[in-house]
Amino acid sequence: MTNTKQSSKQLASKAASTLNDPSASQIQKSLAASVLSQSSSTHQTSSGMETKASNVLKSDKYSDDTKSFAASVLSQSNKAR
Repeated sequence: MTNTKQSSKQLASKAASTLNDPSASQIQKSLAASVLSQSSSTHQTSSGMETKASNVLKSDKYSDDTKSFAASVLSQSNKAR
């Protein structure tokens, strides 16, 4: 099944900045990379990344930016899973 949703240009720009930020956490960079990979393609979120993003959204310890990346990643997941 092809994914027709894409990350917004604004969120993709923020994700690119995050990947270049040496102080960004590994989880934030991982989610940012997924957001970027979905910004101009039909790539679909993997089940492992869905789990990671879901855990971020359930936790209080992550920043709003990290949660935005997680929400974007989940919005592009496989609904059949």
